[in-house]
Amino acid sequence: MDDSSEVPGAIVARIGIVSVSDRASRGEYEDRGGPAVRAYLSDVLTSPWKATVRVIPDETALIRATLVELVDAAGCCLVVTTGGTGPAPRDVTPEATAAVLDKELAGFGEAMRAVSRPHVPTAILSRQTAGVRGSALIINLPGSPKAVSECLDAVFAAVPDCVDLIGGPRLETDPDKVRAYRPH
Repeated sequence: MDDSSEVPGAIVARIGIVSVSDRASRGEYEDRGGPAVRAYLSDVLTSPWKATVRVIPDETALIRATLVELVDAAGCCLVVTTGGTGPAPRDVTPEATAAVLDKELAGFGEAMRAVSRPHVPTAILSRQTAGVRGSALIINLPGSPKAVSECLDAVFAAVPDCVDLIGGPRLETDPDKVRAYRPH
């Protein structure tokens, strides 16, 4: 259930989707990573949610400010970024994210790289990561739509429990798509 089908009286989870791309932010390139995240979430989440979308350039201060705004002001319980995770000089999303996290969750990056490696030898160059800020989970993904799906498939079963543990709203998934694991 995406933001177009909110249920009256239900708690609506706010989810930030941030595309980090110089070219997409200038309109020179069609952002495909952010729409891939939104499509993935629309496919797997069954609880009500509302997306807050941003397309921003690869600027450390702006990435930090956007993450802080989405979590602290907009109240997002989950923020998913795409782009800026490679080794190029302008790829600064992991550093900007680390600067605003209370806790890093290294297992997310490890799982995402492990699932990507059989498909793309250069997956070892990707620096996607995740962590907690307040009561929000922030996940960095590569910008490729294919990588978005592969990486989210690798970690999403743990996302609802993580959001529960940090005090966010309950996220429900379609068990035929992603079976959320909640040992707590």
